[in-house]
Amino acid sequence: MSMITPSGRGKSQFKGGARRNDNNRIYANPLPLLFIEPPPSRLRSVLGLLGLSLTEVVNPHCEGIFDPTTRSVWVSNAKDTMLLWRRGFFGKGDLSRSEPSWLARQINIRNMGGKQMTSEEVTAKRRAERRQFKLDRAAAIAAVAAEAEAIFEAEGRVIKPALSGPAIPSAATWRPSSSPAVEKPAAPLPEEGEEPAELEPLVDVEHLQLTLQEAFFLAWALDCLTVVDPHTNEAMSLKQLWMASQVAHLPPSIPQNPHPPLQFDNPFLVNYVVYHHYRSLGWVVKGGIKFCVDYLLYKRGPVFTHAEFAMVVCPVYEDLEDQNASSLDLQNSSPFAWSWLSTINRVNSQVQKTLILVYVTIPARSRLSLDILHSPACFEHYSVREVTLRRFIPARMRD
Repeated sequence: MSMITPSGRGKSQFKGGARRNDNNRIYANPLPLLFIEPPPSRLRSVLGLLGLSLTEVVNPHCEGIFDPTTRSVWVSNAKDTMLLWRRGFFGKGDLSRSEPSWLARQINIRNMGGKQMTSEEVTAKRRAERRQFKLDRAAAIAAVAAEAEAIFEAEGRVIKPALSGPAIPSAATWRPSSSPAVEKPAAPLPEEGEEPAELEPLVDVEHLQLTLQEAFFLAWALDCLTVVDPHTNEAMSLKQLWMASQVAHLPPSIPQNPHPPLQFDNPFLVNYVVYHHYRSLGWVVKGGIKFCVDYLLYKRGPVFTHAEFAMVVCPVYEDLEDQNASSLDLQNSSPFAWSWLSTINRVNSQVQKTLILVYVTIPARSRLSLDILHSPACFEHYSVREVTLRRFIPARMRD
Protein backbone atom coordinates (compact mmCIF):
# COMPACT_ATOMS: atom_id res chain seq x y z
CA MET A 1 0.00 0.00 0.00
CA SER A 2 1.35 3.38 -0.94
CA MET A 3 2.08 5.84 1.86
CA ILE A 4 1.82 8.80 -0.49
CA THR A 5 -1.20 11.02 0.07
CA PRO A 6 -2.05 14.46 -1.32
CA SER A 7 -0.51 17.25 0.68
CA GLY A 8 -3.74 19.23 0.90
CA ARG A 9 -2.34 22.56 -0.22
CA GLY A 10 -4.52 25.59 -0.54
CA LYS A 11 -6.38 26.85 -3.54
CA SER A 12 -3.21 28.40 -4.91
CA GLN A 13 -2.20 25.04 -6.35
CA PHE A 14 -4.99 25.20 -8.93
CA LYS A 15 -4.08 26.83 -12.22
CA GLY A 16 -6.35 29.07 -14.29
CA GLY A 17 -9.30 29.76 -12.01
CA ALA A 18 -11.37 31.28 -14.85
CA ARG A 19 -10.94 28.11 -16.92
CA ARG A 20 -11.48 25.63 -14.10
CA ASN A 21 -15.06 24.84 -15.07
CA ASP A 22 -14.08 24.20 -18.69
CA ASN A 23 -11.25 21.92 -17.58
CA ASN A 24 -13.61 19.97 -15.33
CA ARG A 25 -15.86 19.39 -18.31
CA ILE A 26 -13.16 18.58 -20.89
CA TYR A 27 -11.09 16.35 -18.61
CA ALA A 28 -13.96 14.85 -16.64
CA ASN A 29 -13.00 11.22 -17.36
CA PRO A 30 -9.85 9.93 -15.65
CA LEU A 31 -9.44 6.95 -18.01
CA PRO A 32 -10.17 6.23 -21.69
CA LEU A 33 -12.84 3.73 -20.64
CA LEU A 34 -16.33 5.09 -19.96
CA PHE A 35 -18.68 3.47 -17.46
CA ILE A 36 -22.32 4.26 -18.24
CA GLU A 37 -24.78 3.51 -15.46
CA PRO A 38 -28.31 2.44 -16.50
CA PRO A 39 -31.31 4.29 -15.07
CA PRO A 40 -32.56 3.09 -11.69
CA SER A 41 -34.87 0.09 -11.93
CA ARG A 42 -36.09 -2.86 -9.90
CA LEU A 43 -33.93 -5.25 -11.95
CA ARG A 44 -30.85 -3.17 -11.19
CA SER A 45 -31.62 -3.29 -7.47
CA VAL A 46 -32.02 -7.07 -7.51
CA LEU A 47 -28.79 -7.58 -9.45
CA GLY A 48 -27.03 -5.24 -7.05
CA LEU A 49 -28.00 -7.48 -4.12
CA LEU A 50 -26.47 -10.43 -6.01
CA GLY A 51 -23.22 -8.53 -6.67
CA LEU A 52 -24.00 -8.05 -10.38
CA SER A 53 -24.13 -4.85 -12.40
CA LEU A 54 -25.68 -3.60 -15.64
CA THR A 55 -23.01 -0.91 -16.08
CA GLU A 56 -22.00 -0.57 -19.72
CA VAL A 57 -18.27 -0.21 -20.47
CA VAL A 58 -17.48 1.85 -23.58
CA ASN A 59 -14.05 1.01 -24.97
CA PRO A 60 -12.59 3.50 -27.50
CA HIS A 61 -10.10 0.98 -29.04
CA CYS A 62 -7.35 3.38 -30.09
CA GLU A 63 -4.51 2.41 -32.42
CA GLY A 64 -0.79 3.18 -32.43
CA ILE A 65 2.41 2.12 -34.21
CA PHE A 66 5.32 0.55 -32.36
CA ASP A 67 8.65 2.34 -32.85
CA PRO A 68 11.62 0.44 -31.35
CA THR A 69 14.11 3.20 -32.22
CA THR A 70 12.51 5.79 -29.92
CA ARG A 71 11.11 3.10 -27.57
CA SER A 72 7.63 4.52 -27.93
CA VAL A 73 4.27 4.02 -29.60
CA TRP A 74 3.01 6.67 -32.03
CA VAL A 75 -0.69 7.51 -32.20
CA SER A 76 -1.36 9.48 -35.40
CA ASN A 77 -5.15 9.52 -35.50
CA ALA A 78 -6.29 12.95 -34.30
CA LYS A 79 -9.39 11.56 -32.57
CA ASP A 80 -7.41 8.91 -30.68
CA THR A 81 -4.75 11.47 -29.82
CA MET A 82 -7.15 13.88 -28.12
CA LEU A 83 -9.07 11.05 -26.47
CA LEU A 84 -5.98 9.55 -24.83
CA TRP A 85 -4.78 12.97 -23.70
CA ARG A 86 -8.11 14.23 -22.35
CA ARG A 87 -8.94 10.95 -20.61
CA GLY A 88 -5.97 10.31 -18.39
CA PHE A 89 -3.25 12.55 -19.89
CA PHE A 90 -1.46 9.71 -21.65
CA GLY A 91 1.57 10.55 -23.82
CA LYS A 92 2.68 13.91 -25.18
CA GLY A 93 2.67 15.68 -28.52
CA ASP A 94 5.98 15.27 -30.33
CA LEU A 95 5.86 18.95 -31.41
CA SER A 96 4.43 20.33 -28.14
CA ARG A 97 5.36 20.55 -24.48
CA SER A 98 2.65 18.16 -23.37
CA GLU A 99 -0.82 18.47 -24.92
CA PRO A 100 -0.75 17.97 -28.73
CA SER A 101 -1.42 21.57 -29.76
CA TRP A 102 0.75 22.09 -32.85
CA LEU A 103 -2.22 22.38 -35.22
CA ALA A 104 -4.03 24.79 -32.88
CA ARG A 105 -0.93 26.99 -32.71
CA GLN A 106 -0.60 27.10 -36.47
CA ILE A 107 -4.28 27.97 -36.91
CA ASN A 108 -3.89 30.69 -34.29
CA ILE A 109 -0.92 32.19 -36.12
CA ARG A 110 -2.80 32.13 -39.42
CA ASN A 111 -6.20 33.38 -38.27
CA MET A 112 -5.46 35.54 -35.22
CA GLY A 113 -2.06 36.84 -36.20
CA GLY A 114 -0.62 35.36 -33.00
CA LYS A 115 -2.74 37.60 -30.72
CA GLN A 116 -4.08 34.71 -28.68
CA MET A 117 -1.10 32.82 -27.32
CA THR A 118 -0.98 29.12 -26.53
CA SER A 119 0.66 27.67 -23.42
CA GLU A 120 3.92 27.06 -25.28
CA GLU A 121 4.01 30.67 -26.49
CA VAL A 122 3.20 32.02 -23.03
CA THR A 123 6.06 29.98 -21.55
CA ALA A 124 8.47 31.21 -24.24
CA LYS A 125 7.46 34.81 -23.54
CA ARG A 126 7.96 34.40 -19.77
CA ARG A 127 11.37 32.84 -20.26
CA ALA A 128 12.43 35.69 -22.57
CA GLU A 129 11.24 38.26 -20.02
CA ARG A 130 13.06 36.45 -17.19
CA ARG A 131 16.25 36.40 -19.25
CA GLN A 132 15.89 40.11 -20.02
CA PHE A 133 15.29 40.88 -16.32
CA LYS A 134 18.55 39.15 -15.36
CA LEU A 135 20.44 41.07 -18.04
CA ASP A 136 18.94 44.42 -16.95
CA ARG A 137 19.68 43.72 -13.27
CA ALA A 138 23.28 42.72 -14.04
CA ALA A 139 23.74 45.87 -16.13
CA ALA A 140 22.33 48.06 -13.31
CA ILE A 141 24.62 46.45 -10.71
CA ALA A 142 27.60 46.94 -13.02
CA ALA A 143 26.66 50.61 -13.49
CA VAL A 144 26.43 51.19 -9.72
CA ALA A 145 29.82 49.52 -9.23
CA ALA A 146 31.34 51.63 -11.98
CA GLU A 147 29.93 54.80 -10.37
CA ALA A 148 31.39 53.83 -6.97
CA GLU A 149 34.78 53.21 -8.58
CA ALA A 150 34.68 56.57 -10.34
CA ILE A 151 33.91 58.35 -7.03
CA PHE A 152 36.84 56.56 -5.39
CA GLU A 153 39.22 57.61 -8.15
CA ALA A 154 37.99 61.22 -8.16
CA GLU A 155 37.38 61.92 -4.44
CA GLY A 156 39.07 59.04 -2.64
CA ARG A 157 35.85 58.04 -0.87
CA VAL A 158 34.99 54.36 -0.55
CA ILE A 159 31.38 53.60 -1.35
CA LYS A 160 29.99 50.10 -1.04
CA PRO A 161 27.87 49.35 -4.14
CA ALA A 162 24.28 48.62 -3.18
CA LEU A 163 22.68 45.45 -4.53
CA SER A 164 19.18 46.82 -3.97
CA GLY A 165 17.52 50.18 -4.25
CA PRO A 166 15.81 52.40 -6.78
CA ALA A 167 18.61 51.97 -9.30
CA ILE A 168 18.58 48.17 -9.10
CA PRO A 169 15.50 46.54 -10.62
CA SER A 170 13.81 43.77 -8.64
CA ALA A 171 11.23 41.18 -9.57
CA ALA A 172 8.52 43.43 -8.10
CA THR A 173 9.57 46.68 -9.81
CA TRP A 174 10.98 45.52 -13.15
CA ARG A 175 8.72 45.75 -16.18
CA PRO A 176 9.60 44.51 -19.67
CA SER A 177 10.43 47.32 -22.02
CA SER A 178 8.08 47.52 -24.96
CA SER A 179 10.19 47.34 -28.07
CA PRO A 180 8.97 49.36 -31.02
CA ALA A 181 6.95 47.28 -33.38
CA VAL A 182 8.62 46.57 -36.67
CA GLU A 183 6.37 47.58 -39.45
CA LYS A 184 5.94 44.87 -42.01
CA PRO A 185 5.64 45.83 -45.63
CA ALA A 186 2.06 45.73 -46.69
CA ALA A 187 1.19 42.97 -49.08
CA PRO A 188 0.34 44.20 -52.58
CA LEU A 189 -3.37 44.37 -53.24
CA PRO A 190 -4.66 42.07 -55.96
CA GLU A 191 -5.46 43.75 -59.25
CA GLU A 192 -8.98 44.01 -60.52
CA GLY A 193 -10.25 40.70 -61.78
CA GLU A 194 -7.45 38.80 -60.01
CA GLU A 195 -8.48 36.42 -57.26
CA PRO A 196 -6.50 36.55 -53.99
CA ALA A 197 -4.09 33.70 -53.47
CA GLU A 198 -5.54 30.92 -51.33
CA LEU A 199 -3.57 29.63 -48.38
CA GLU A 200 -2.62 25.99 -48.40
CA PRO A 201 -4.72 23.92 -46.00
CA LEU A 202 -2.96 22.99 -42.79
CA VAL A 203 -2.12 19.33 -42.30
CA ASP A 204 -1.68 18.05 -38.77
CA VAL A 205 1.79 16.47 -38.77
CA GLU A 206 1.94 15.98 -35.00
CA HIS A 207 1.44 12.62 -33.33
CA LEU A 208 0.96 11.53 -29.74
CA GLN A 209 4.03 9.75 -28.39
CA LEU A 210 3.39 7.12 -25.73
CA THR A 211 6.16 5.59 -23.68
CA LEU A 212 6.28 1.82 -23.73
CA GLN A 213 5.08 1.80 -20.12
CA GLU A 214 2.04 3.89 -21.04
CA ALA A 215 1.33 1.82 -24.15
CA PHE A 216 1.50 -1.50 -22.33
CA PHE A 217 -0.68 -0.17 -19.51
CA LEU A 218 -3.32 0.88 -22.04
CA ALA A 219 -3.09 -2.42 -23.92
CA TRP A 220 -2.85 -4.82 -20.98
CA ALA A 221 -4.55 -3.18 -18.01
CA LEU A 222 -7.29 -1.29 -19.90
CA ASP A 223 -7.44 -3.18 -23.23
CA CYS A 224 -8.12 0.06 -25.11
CA LEU A 225 -5.02 0.29 -27.35
CA THR A 226 -4.04 -1.78 -30.36
CA VAL A 227 -0.36 -1.57 -31.30
CA VAL A 228 0.61 -2.18 -34.95
CA ASP A 229 3.88 -3.77 -36.05
CA PRO A 230 5.70 -1.23 -38.30
CA HIS A 231 7.14 -4.00 -40.51
CA THR A 232 4.01 -6.05 -41.18
CA ASN A 233 1.32 -3.39 -40.52
CA GLU A 234 -0.56 -6.00 -38.52
CA ALA A 235 -1.84 -5.73 -34.97
CA MET A 236 0.59 -7.08 -32.40
CA SER A 237 -0.67 -9.55 -29.85
CA LEU A 238 -0.22 -8.76 -26.18
CA LYS A 239 2.64 -11.25 -25.95
CA GLN A 240 4.38 -9.73 -28.98
CA LEU A 241 4.09 -6.25 -27.46
CA TRP A 242 5.38 -7.59 -24.15
CA MET A 243 8.45 -9.17 -25.75
CA ALA A 244 9.13 -6.24 -28.09
CA SER A 245 9.03 -3.77 -25.20
CA GLN A 246 11.69 -5.75 -23.35
CA VAL A 247 13.91 -6.32 -26.38
CA ALA A 248 13.81 -2.58 -27.21
CA HIS A 249 15.63 -1.86 -23.92
CA LEU A 250 18.32 -4.51 -24.36
CA PRO A 251 21.75 -3.80 -25.91
CA PRO A 252 21.97 -4.24 -29.72
CA SER A 253 22.28 -7.91 -30.55
CA ILE A 254 24.88 -9.46 -32.83
CA PRO A 255 23.77 -11.29 -36.00
CA GLN A 256 24.61 -14.69 -34.47
CA ASN A 257 22.21 -13.99 -31.59
CA PRO A 258 19.19 -12.11 -32.98
CA HIS A 259 17.13 -12.85 -29.86
CA PRO A 260 19.08 -11.80 -26.76
CA PRO A 261 18.07 -13.45 -23.48
CA LEU A 262 15.61 -11.59 -21.29
CA GLN A 263 16.71 -10.24 -17.93
CA PHE A 264 14.96 -9.49 -14.66
CA ASP A 265 16.63 -6.06 -14.48
CA ASN A 266 15.28 -4.91 -17.83
CA PRO A 267 14.60 -1.13 -17.58
CA PHE A 268 11.16 -1.63 -19.09
CA LEU A 269 10.15 -4.01 -16.29
CA VAL A 270 11.60 -1.86 -13.50
CA ASN A 271 9.91 1.33 -14.73
CA TYR A 272 6.64 -0.37 -15.58
CA VAL A 273 6.37 -1.73 -12.04
CA VAL A 274 6.52 1.84 -10.74
CA TYR A 275 4.21 3.23 -13.44
CA HIS A 276 1.54 0.57 -12.95
CA HIS A 277 1.78 0.82 -9.16
CA TYR A 278 0.93 4.52 -9.02
CA ARG A 279 -1.52 4.49 -11.93
CA SER A 280 -3.50 1.78 -10.15
CA LEU A 281 -3.64 4.06 -7.08
CA GLY A 282 -5.29 6.82 -9.11
CA TRP A 283 -2.29 9.09 -9.74
CA VAL A 284 -1.50 10.62 -13.13
CA VAL A 285 2.10 9.58 -13.84
CA LYS A 286 4.18 11.74 -16.20
CA GLY A 287 7.87 11.95 -17.06
CA GLY A 288 9.99 14.11 -14.76
CA ILE A 289 13.15 14.78 -16.75
CA LYS A 290 12.55 18.53 -16.40
CA PHE A 291 13.16 18.23 -12.65
CA CYS A 292 15.96 15.61 -12.85
CA VAL A 293 13.68 12.77 -11.72
CA ASP A 294 12.06 9.76 -13.37
CA TYR A 295 8.37 10.46 -12.79
CA LEU A 296 6.02 13.15 -11.51
CA LEU A 297 2.74 12.40 -9.75
CA TYR A 298 -0.31 14.58 -10.39
CA LYS A 299 -3.45 14.30 -8.32
CA ARG A 300 -5.73 14.92 -11.33
CA GLY A 301 -3.57 16.08 -14.19
CA PRO A 302 -1.24 18.82 -15.45
CA VAL A 303 -4.10 21.18 -16.33
CA PHE A 304 -5.51 21.13 -12.78
CA THR A 305 -2.57 21.19 -10.39
CA HIS A 306 1.19 21.12 -10.34
CA ALA A 307 2.81 17.79 -9.53
CA GLU A 308 2.97 17.15 -5.80
CA PHE A 309 5.59 14.41 -5.83
CA ALA A 310 8.82 13.77 -7.76
CA MET A 311 9.87 10.13 -8.04
CA VAL A 312 13.38 8.72 -8.41
CA VAL A 313 13.40 5.01 -9.32
CA CYS A 314 16.13 3.11 -7.45
CA PRO A 315 16.53 -0.54 -8.51
CA VAL A 316 17.67 -2.93 -5.78
CA TYR A 317 19.00 -6.40 -6.62
CA GLU A 318 17.84 -9.19 -4.37
CA ASP A 319 21.09 -10.97 -5.21
CA LEU A 320 24.14 -8.73 -5.70
CA GLU A 321 25.72 -11.34 -7.97
CA ASP A 322 23.01 -10.62 -10.52
CA GLN A 323 24.13 -7.00 -10.71
CA ASN A 324 27.74 -8.02 -11.37
CA ALA A 325 26.74 -10.51 -14.07
CA SER A 326 24.19 -8.23 -15.76
CA SER A 327 24.90 -6.68 -19.17
CA LEU A 328 22.75 -3.68 -18.24
CA ASP A 329 23.86 -0.70 -16.20
CA LEU A 330 20.69 0.45 -14.50
CA GLN A 331 20.52 4.07 -13.46
CA ASN A 332 20.64 4.60 -9.65
CA SER A 333 21.31 0.89 -9.03
CA SER A 334 24.67 1.71 -7.42
CA PRO A 335 25.03 3.89 -4.30
CA PHE A 336 24.87 7.55 -5.23
CA ALA A 337 26.65 10.50 -3.66
CA TRP A 338 24.96 12.60 -0.99
CA SER A 339 25.85 15.70 -3.00
CA TRP A 340 23.76 14.39 -5.90
CA LEU A 341 20.85 13.55 -3.61
CA SER A 342 21.00 16.96 -1.94
CA THR A 343 21.03 18.66 -5.35
CA ILE A 344 17.96 16.76 -6.56
CA ASN A 345 16.14 17.39 -3.29
CA ARG A 346 16.92 21.10 -3.39
CA VAL A 347 15.75 21.46 -7.00
CA ASN A 348 12.39 19.85 -6.23
CA SER A 349 11.98 21.67 -2.91
CA GLN A 350 12.27 24.99 -4.72
CA VAL A 351 9.29 24.06 -6.91
CA GLN A 352 7.26 22.72 -3.95
CA LYS A 353 7.58 19.04 -4.80
CA THR A 354 8.23 16.26 -2.33
CA LEU A 355 11.04 13.94 -3.39
CA ILE A 356 10.25 10.22 -3.18
CA LEU A 357 12.85 7.47 -3.59
CA VAL A 358 11.07 4.44 -5.04
CA TYR A 359 13.02 1.24 -4.41
CA VAL A 360 12.12 -1.61 -6.79
CA THR A 361 13.39 -5.01 -5.66
CA ILE A 362 14.56 -7.15 -8.59
CA PRO A 363 14.07 -10.88 -7.99
CA ALA A 364 17.11 -13.14 -7.95
CA ARG A 365 17.86 -15.42 -10.87
CA SER A 366 18.80 -18.22 -8.49
CA ARG A 367 15.20 -18.78 -7.36
CA LEU A 368 13.31 -18.01 -10.58
CA SER A 369 13.54 -19.23 -14.15
CA LEU A 370 13.93 -16.78 -17.03
CA ASP A 371 10.89 -18.37 -18.67
CA ILE A 372 8.69 -16.41 -16.28
CA LEU A 373 9.68 -13.24 -18.13
CA HIS A 374 7.61 -14.32 -21.14
CA SER A 375 4.43 -13.08 -19.46
CA PRO A 376 3.41 -10.24 -17.10
CA ALA A 377 3.00 -12.84 -14.36
CA CYS A 378 6.59 -12.03 -13.37
CA PHE A 379 5.41 -8.78 -11.76
CA GLU A 380 4.27 -10.62 -8.64
CA HIS A 381 7.93 -11.19 -7.79
CA TYR A 382 8.79 -7.46 -7.82
CA SER A 383 8.15 -5.20 -4.84
CA VAL A 384 7.98 -1.43 -4.38
CA ARG A 385 9.07 0.54 -1.32
CA GLU A 386 8.96 4.30 -0.80
CA VAL A 387 11.20 6.67 1.11
CA THR A 388 10.11 10.29 1.47
CA LEU A 389 12.83 12.94 1.65
CA ARG A 390 12.39 16.43 3.00
CA ARG A 391 14.99 19.16 2.99
CA PHE A 392 15.92 20.23 6.52
CA ILE A 393 15.91 24.02 6.93
CA PRO A 394 17.03 25.04 10.45
CA ALA A 395 15.39 28.47 10.28
CA ARG A 396 11.98 26.90 9.59
CA MET A 397 12.21 23.58 11.43
CA ARG A 398 13.40 24.46 14.95
CA ASP A 399 10.53 22.68 16.68
